Amino acid sequence: MSKNLPRTLALTLTALFLLYPLWGLASPVGRWQWGATGAAPALATSFALTGAALAIVVAAGTPLAFSLRGAPRGMRIAFEATVLLSVLMPPLALGLLLALAFGPGTALGGLLLRLGIPTSNDPAAFVVTQIYASLGYYLLAASAAFNAVPRELEQSAALLGLKPRAVLWRVTLPLARLGLAAAVSLAWVRALGEFGAIMVTAYYPHGIPVQLWVDLQDNGLPAVLPLLLVFLLSALPLPWALRLLARARGHA
Repeated sequence: MSKNLPRTLALTLTALFLLYPLWGLASPVGRWQWGATGAAPALATSFALTGAALAIVVAAGTPLAFSLRGAPRGMRIAFEATVLLSVLMPPLALGLLLALAFGPGTALGGLLLRLGIPTSNDPAAFVVTQIYASLGYYLLAASAAFNAVPRELEQSAALLGLKPRAVLWRVTLPLARLGLAAAVSLAWVRALGEFGAIMVTAYYPHGIPVQLWVDLQDNGLPAVLPLLLVFLLSALPLPWALRLLARARGHA
């Protein structure tokens, strides 16, 4: 017992340290303003547009992550290095670069504007920014999920007569499902919580992060905390539960 006491104490203190910010929800800031202006539209904007961005990320990222398994080593390293650049990009820098790259002064930005497609302060700009912010995270996590699938099991299934598509659907995807679910949840949190880049490219329509900032500036903390609570309840439970489930399955 005495040998475990220092470790138990260190783990407990670290856990309490990490959880302490949640105590901010109980801070005495006054009566919460549940009817703060803009809260409902911000929720609708974030959930709808983040859902659209996530659907595109999963539809495009899953086959890319799977195809990366069979790519030559040099190609794989070069691609992963490129993906890491997008992941490591500071959000505000990403927003500024997107605003410049899709601005009216560029060939692509000018073409989009002539086609009637706004490149800023528009739902399309909101979705595109979220895709840039979350795609790299999804690709890295989904690639790790596919790489964790034992090749021997896939080869055995093929030897038993399953065609490549059947091996994918009956062996690879079921074995990678927890990792892919974690990749989806990571991309969801990253896209839903994007603030710095969205502030630059799509301040309008207000999503949850921007609305939190607006409410803080206009109405103070009593107007912020209700939306903040909803934000946490929508962003955190899925990745938290998936991580615990994956951990439990790994030690089953």
